[in-house]
Amino acid sequence: MTTNSHVVTLDLTGVADKAGLMDRVVSALGLPDWFGRNWDALADSLRDPSVWPPPAVDRGLLVVVTGWQEYAGARPEEWRVARDVLTRAAAGEPALTVALALG
Repeated sequence: MTTNSHVVTLDLTGVADKAGLMDRVVSALGLPDWFGRNWDALADSLRDPSVWPPPAVDRGLLVVVTGWQEYAGARPEEWRVARDVLTRAAAGEPALTVALALG
């Protein structure tokens, strides 16, 4: 990540399930209508700068995940998968950084 990365906040406050999480991802990242709303599609989109918000294509993308604690507590297995997808995507795409906000 460079210091001038394009920052997107992925606010999961009030998210109760995977569908809600996917809706928030689509909204936060402005993903196209054809986005598949499943874990594989999420991983692919996070690793594909061509579907990122336009400013992120040249600058890199920093996704700050907020409000995730309630979802993680209510749906621990889904959250484990989501966290794994986010981690692997960031590890596989040097221009992508994902940060979990703790407070």
